[in-house]
Amino acid sequence: MSRLLTVEGVVERLVPDMLWQLFQRVVPKAPTRPQGGGRRRHGDREVLAAIVLVATLGCTWQQLPSAWFGPSGATAHRRFTEWSKAKVWAKLHRLGWTGPAAQSTR
Repeated sequence: MSRLLTVEGVVERLVPDMLWQLFQRVVPKAPTRPQGGGRRRHGDREVLAAIVLVATLGCTWQQLPSAWFGPSGATAHRRFTEWSKAKVWAKLHRLGWTGPAAQSTR
């Protein structure tokens, strides 16, 4: 249970509620798997936190500490690519998000 609280704390710190609310408005709906089965898809907020960490620290996708978030570096990279193709980052900027540095000064 304490690990879960730690993970949630890290995720909420990297993806504050304001960013999360904006992100939910622009992120495409998760694709459905017609055949069913397979692994459960990692939550968007956890994956977004992993992407923010990679962008902030400048580490590689392979260096991502998946124990902190759940998704692996490969999953985070795959979702980053998917969201980039959907122009999620440009849409966030149009909604007024200027990045984590601006958020921390408010």
